[in-house]
Amino acid sequence: MNTTPAPTTSASPVRLKAVEAEDQPTVSPALEALYRGFEQELLVPLWTEIGDLMPAHPRSRAVPHLWKWENLLRLAGQAGEIVPVGRGGERRAIALANPSLGGRPFATPTLWAAIQYLMPGEDAPEHRHTQHAFRFVVEGSGVWTVVGGDAVPMNRGDFLPQAGWNMHAHHNATSEPMAWIDGLDIPFQYATESQFFEFGRDEISETERTTPDLSRSERLWGHPGLSPVAVTHTAPGSPLLSYKWEFTDRALADQLALEKEGYGGTVEPGHAAVRYTNPATGGDVLPTMRAEFHRIATGVETAPLRETGSSVYQVFDGSGVVTVGTKSWTVSRGDLFVVPSWEPFSARSEAGASDSDSGALDLFRFSDAPVFEALRLNRTQKDS
Repeated sequence: MNTTPAPTTSASPVRLKAVEAEDQPTVSPALEALYRGFEQELLVPLWTEIGDLMPAHPRSRAVPHLWKWENLLRLAGQAGEIVPVGRGGERRAIALANPSLGGRPFATPTLWAAIQYLMPGEDAPEHRHTQHAFRFVVEGSGVWTVVGGDAVPMNRGDFLPQAGWNMHAHHNATSEPMAWIDGLDIPFQYATESQFFEFGRDEISETERTTPDLSRSERLWGHPGLSPVAVTHTAPGSPLLSYKWEFTDRALADQLALEKEGYGGTVEPGHAAVRYTNPATGGDVLPTMRAEFHRIATGVETAPLRETGSSVYQVFDGSGVVTVGTKSWTVSRGDLFVVPSWEPFSARSEAGASDSDSGALDLFRFSDAPVFEALRLNRTQKDS
């Protein structure tokens, strides 16, 4: 009987180096031979990797970074003039690429953030994907996102979540271009090799081009504290497709007013915050992403906070100084910045009547917190 010997690995990707160190075995010809055997069989001993694989605390591959809104908007406007939005390019979305992630279009190892730009009268064609997504509008109005045939208006300050595998398109009904930010869990699903994508119709119907003040989802689910008895919702993600700015603004203003009256309600003095929640469950709006809005009264500096998992912030209004790890930046409306896992974050509000409607520093934030909480890997620490 003929047998074929097992192939040998002539160019193993494993490379091991024996080093003289207190926590390593003594360098010897026998150790070198052992390491060559490990390389040939594609084996890596933990004692050579433990400092990297199991550090004392998280060491994110991402780094703190700031993107200025004026630069993003200028480049997106140029793209609007020369890059089509139809099939092929699919979306005129321009992703933030963290400088330490090898040029990948990832803001953090788990989060995608992008500016999307739609020219007057344009439609972004329909598609769906398993990636969970949202849109947040820092300025402008006149675009409708159409999710499952439901036309949802997009206006300044609105937060529009959309769970994965829902057909969706966008339509600009105005004579002006409009930009907004997209947030998705693309890097997380890319890393877990779980993503699916499917094209939808090339064009939406005339009925879907209507521009109602309220979408069907808002008429069913947009009443505070009230859920429709006849409708059950078991799909992942929130059934409410638009969280309007007027309600977010009022909730934040009321928190700060109650604090001044001595009743508390803020996360720390001068720092109001709300979380967007699923009206059907009370939990996060999306399975893999959490969205919040923070308002920091002028002159207030928040305590440095560390958290496992990463966040992306956008300045909605006002100005101030944000510090992430060892980096500090002066920020203003529209600017985006990244807070990697376990890097301390704090913000000081320098907002006033001239640069903020609320007179405060307003920050929109999204993070991967639901993933970490589901896996019981969430941890926070306030630094002194």
